[in-house]
Amino acid sequence: MITFLICLTLLVAAYFVYGKYLEKVCGISMVHKVPSESKFDGVDYVPMPMWKTFFIQLLNIAGLGPIFGAVSGAAYGPVAFLWITFGGILFGAMHDFVAGVMSLREGGMSLPDIIKRYLGRGMGWFNLIFTVGLMVLVGAVFMSQPAALMAGWLPESASAWLNEMTGGATINGFSTPIICMMAIILVYYIIATLFPVDKIIGKIYPVFGFALVAMAVGILGVLLFAGRYTIPELDFENHIADPSKFPIFPTLFITIACGAISGFHATQSPIMARCLTNEKECRPVFYGAMISESIIALIWAAIAMAFFGDVEGLNTELYTNGKAAAVLVDVIANETLGRWIAYLVMFGVVGAAITSGDTAFRSARLMIADAFGIEQRTLWKRVAVCLPIFALALFIILATDSQTLWRYFAWFNQTLSVFTLWAICIFLVRRGKPVVIAMLPAIWMTYICSSFLFTGQQMLHLSPVLGNILAGVLTLLITLYFIYVFNSEARNAKTQA
Repeated sequence: MITFLICLTLLVAAYFVYGKYLEKVCGISMVHKVPSESKFDGVDYVPMPMWKTFFIQLLNIAGLGPIFGAVSGAAYGPVAFLWITFGGILFGAMHDFVAGVMSLREGGMSLPDIIKRYLGRGMGWFNLIFTVGLMVLVGAVFMSQPAALMAGWLPESASAWLNEMTGGATINGFSTPIICMMAIILVYYIIATLFPVDKIIGKIYPVFGFALVAMAVGILGVLLFAGRYTIPELDFENHIADPSKFPIFPTLFITIACGAISGFHATQSPIMARCLTNEKECRPVFYGAMISESIIALIWAAIAMAFFGDVEGLNTELYTNGKAAAVLVDVIANETLGRWIAYLVMFGVVGAAITSGDTAFRSARLMIADAFGIEQRTLWKRVAVCLPIFALALFIILATDSQTLWRYFAWFNQTLSVFTLWAICIFLVRRGKPVVIAMLPAIWMTYICSSFLFTGQQMLHLSPVLGNILAGVLTLLITLYFIYVFNSEARNAKTQA
């Protein structure tokens, strides 16, 4: 348990130490006007209390990632603790905080427009397509996964009746009850995406956010005080069932995304950047929400390793018995917290997934509207932007199996963080700030995503040696290009001075 406690302490301390340092780097000040004041529109630019924006941001970025991703990543062993901790502090929370500040300073600008401003027009348009694609994937994943869980809550008689009505027909492996749940979720997504941010998101998200934190605290209490579970100490062995197929590098860093660093988070920051009432709220809302998510991921990784006896026991459940992470979370919650509290836990899990899905669609709407200058005060214009997005998500769900969908979502997610990290580097260089705080994470994630692209089972699947050499060459070329850009930016700054 010592490794776990050290990691937990580091995460908490980072908010007060590294988070404070990042405030100074970005020059956070109460003097600057915020978008909710300068661009108020009653739909997306709406001031909200900080406690609400914190919980909404946490729900926006969390989804299934810090729970299911952490449980799956725990199968690699205690080395997962290191990635969650140092990734969360130095990569993810820094990424979320500075991206949030950049959006705030640019009037609540969406991520593709931020990329365009700092990485160039061509990269901005490419990133718009890439990012909207990721938003659709997020919406699709977070529509199908919670629908499967919700279908399991239906009474047997209701499920039997639905299956009888359709003759037991399935679409891409989805049973009739699951499809019905997806339809209900989709209706909610449409409503939440179109309505003003304070009418639905501002009212129900804080409740789900509190539930997400409460269930993590409950699991933490079981780990610390129940005396029934032993959390393994740090080792660097790959404990996964098939190490040659799933090497720690790069697969672990793709599997655990939301608990360490996730490109999806930077797409959500503009939503809350448009609702903050002053710049001082950036640290709790952006850095604090990511640290909270890392803590949640750390707790779920720990209970996953300890609950089944050891990491090998977890691997048996995941790979030998073929149980999904959602099923294991349900089992863990029932056994550790009791039946009725477990219901609340799974309600929180489903809520976290659904709320990330609807804000993904909302982000896609805002990105497209911002890129093409489509004002969003008028309802029919919001509908016109949203309908193609929802149609594409439904097509993907019904045409792709869930495992393949999740794998591509994970790679898209981490690759998006690469774009954002390099944009953050330019942001820092232009202001004469220490670029190393973003450059090292940018280089690392460029290599991770390149390596997975070349070697991943569902990607190009080259040999590990060749794939990693190609990833190294690509990363080196990208790094050299940005060093050249940094020098050009520095020369321009001197000329202007």
